[in-house]
Amino acid sequence: MSKTTSEAHSNLFEVKDYVVCVTGASSGLGRATATILANRGARVIGIARSREELEAWQESGHGETAIVSADLCKREEFPKVIKEVTAPFGAPDILINAAGVNLRRPADIVSQEEWDQTIQLNLNAPFFLAQALVPGMKAKKWGRIVNFASLQSRRAFPDGIAYGATKGGIEQLTRAMAEAWSRYGILTNALAPGFFPTKLTEPIFSKQNLADEQSQRTCIGRNGTMEDLEGPLLFLCSNASNYITGQTIFVDGGYSAK
Repeated sequence: MSKTTSEAHSNLFEVKDYVVCVTGASSGLGRATATILANRGARVIGIARSREELEAWQESGHGETAIVSADLCKREEFPKVIKEVTAPFGAPDILINAAGVNLRRPADIVSQEEWDQTIQLNLNAPFFLAQALVPGMKAKKWGRIVNFASLQSRRAFPDGIAYGATKGGIEQLTRAMAEAWSRYGILTNALAPGFFPTKLTEPIFSKQNLADEQSQRTCIGRNGTMEDLEGPLLFLCSNASNYITGQTIFVDGGYSAK
């Protein structure tokens, strides 16, 4: 392969100087996502409830970053959030909807409050953030929206009825966003992670036998690491995915294939 061709292929995955908004950036897959993109030269705005955790992430040094502390379960905060998100670097080119909650409650005892909280953070917030940021992407005739789906987008897990309902919704929301906005150069896709060690999966990874059980359900034979997220993420955030929209990519080591 010639140097020119090699460089051209390398540039396909370039995210340098893109403005990226990442929800759930204080921990877990959201923090990993924000870190990957910032380390690749993107200008990243991280959103989460915990300002302390956001500041710790920012101070650890990951390029050009800004933070916005907000509770995305509160709709009344959205106008303020949008204003703060666009202030540091201008209108975002890319939105990553990684924030989520899984309360792990049996179907018989899920309360209305728990159901509403899960729906608001996992499903409502991704749509209304995207709706508010799309005009800026339209003006550039280019944009990327990456939603975080789940294994539970397509299969049921114990005590996951509210979470599963939202993640099934995310997969359809991704298709609907693609239908609505792809004609303007704004492509929407989703990543569906398998079992990665995060706060959400702590009940699994805190017990080695449970973690081992999940790894054995994959085709590869292990659970995910944060490094496994980098390639698929850069693919969907860059020009490498110019003709892909409305799709959900399962980053699960083949868990969903068995």
